[in-house]
Amino acid sequence: MGKRKAAKKAPTKKAKPKLDTTFTCPFCNAESAVETTLDRKMKVGKVKCKMCREEWATTINALTEPIDIYSEWIDECEAEAAAANAD
Repeated sequence: MGKRKAAKKAPTKKAKPKLDTTFTCPFCNAESAVETTLDRKMKVGKVKCKMCREEWATTINALTEPIDIYSEWIDECEAEAAAANAD
């Protein structure tokens, strides 16, 4: 007599790593003071520091994450600093 084949178990799914939504402020160097908000309906992403009240906003798309907005803000700050130093 033959054996019955055992049912194969489905592979377990790995949880996606969570990305940060709070960051360090480049102006006041406060840890976890910068929060990002995504308004997908209005297609606007905002970055705001709780300590020094610095704000910045940009347009977003469906694939934008909070780290993307923060990175764009840092790049913009560096570009403005470079332009100020060039003058």
